[in-house]
Amino acid sequence: MVDLIINNAIIINEGKQIKGSVSISDGKITEIIENSSAKKASETIDASGLVLIPGVIDDQVHFREPGLTSKADIWHESRAAAAGGITSYMEMPNTLPQTVTQEALAEKFRIAGEKSLVNYSFYIGATNTNLEEVLKTDPLKVCGVKLFMGSSTGNMLVDNREALEALFSKVSLPVAVHCEDEGIIRANIQKYRFIYGDDIPVKYHPVIRSEEACYKSTSLAIEMAKKYDVQLHVLHLSTGKELDLFTRGTDYSSKKITNEVCVHHLWFSDKDYEKYGMNIKWNPAIKTESDRQALFDGVINGSVDVIATDHAPHTIEEKSGNYFKAPSGGPLVQHSLTAMLEFYKAGNISLEKIVEKMCHSPAEIFKVRKRGYIRPGYWADLVLVDLNQPWIVHRDNILSKCGWSPFEGTRFSTKVYATLVNGEIVYLNERIIEKNKALSLEFNRNL
Repeated sequence: MVDLIINNAIIINEGKQIKGSVSISDGKITEIIENSSAKKASETIDASGLVLIPGVIDDQVHFREPGLTSKADIWHESRAAAAGGITSYMEMPNTLPQTVTQEALAEKFRIAGEKSLVNYSFYIGATNTNLEEVLKTDPLKVCGVKLFMGSSTGNMLVDNREALEALFSKVSLPVAVHCEDEGIIRANIQKYRFIYGDDIPVKYHPVIRSEEACYKSTSLAIEMAKKYDVQLHVLHLSTGKELDLFTRGTDYSSKKITNEVCVHHLWFSDKDYEKYGMNIKWNPAIKTESDRQALFDGVINGSVDVIATDHAPHTIEEKSGNYFKAPSGGPLVQHSLTAMLEFYKAGNISLEKIVEKMCHSPAEIFKVRKRGYIRPGYWADLVLVDLNQPWIVHRDNILSKCGWSPFEGTRFSTKVYATLVNGEIVYLNERIIEKNKALSLEFNRNL
């Protein structure tokens, strides 16, 4: 007798589709049975007509806790993540206080242990002066170091060449980096502020935070990583030109320089600013249709390694301000998987490729222990999706604390039916099941 059996599912895993069943005990997968139904279990889910995939691992979210909980918090955002099929997240350090000390890092793990509905880890943030704190970080527990080489608040912008050299020469953790050149951006801001004052039209956001700014900063990060043989993960690529800096392939045992693209850079382009305004203002900026298509092509041809969200909620009141007052970022965890599945329904991408980029690759790059795949002995982080269940995003079904989404009014043709975290059903047929079974992620890294 096992704890739970999922019967008759179409299983998408490791580049294959099979029909079969998955049995679960003590939070882990015990068996995958092809072309057959298992029978003896305490609980059974009939998944006939549903697709079963590994839980999505989102390597870049901002859940805003502590200190910014008017916008979001771990409880609300982890519920939204569960509804979106995300079973693990890696959260960013620009909270209040900033996560730049071991004490602040430990506090985040404590909060998540009490409140998170899905599995978690947290980046420690780098500054120009906190290298000693960074070097104390436990590589078996912490996903990586977050380095802002552009667009940050407080003292988290690391623009000192000496500090960059010191970090890259000594750090052993993966370095996840935001790449935009601040000098170029400041010059562009000055130019457009002279013309428009504080009311710069948002359509100029991708001109201010330009292709040149992204390419120059990404080039520098890669130069540093190669010089010191550091594992580098470049977050939220926004231009096709940047893809030329990376090599294709999925052998992450040897590939040390990787990248991520976010759903909003695959879905929107600069032609959408007129309709959505500040609600699609992100850093790096959403750019041209040719950039969007190049990034999507990169997903297909292997130039892009990971698809994530950069989920970064702000209140709708904040987003209603002018160019300089409206902060960059928006909520995405509840809708990222269904957005990608919409591309599948349109014939633009396979289910296997979506699973590779959202589940397998982040597990491989960050060396997440026993997650990201449907395998015996792995944690049962699983998602059941109905590929033929239309629904419309509206404020009544948005779970993020901020209460809005750039996808409001969008009609998706697929829907997450159930999400399991560590073998426990935490989301089922539009209902959150409150269980505090989430765990801190562990990492397989050679010390």
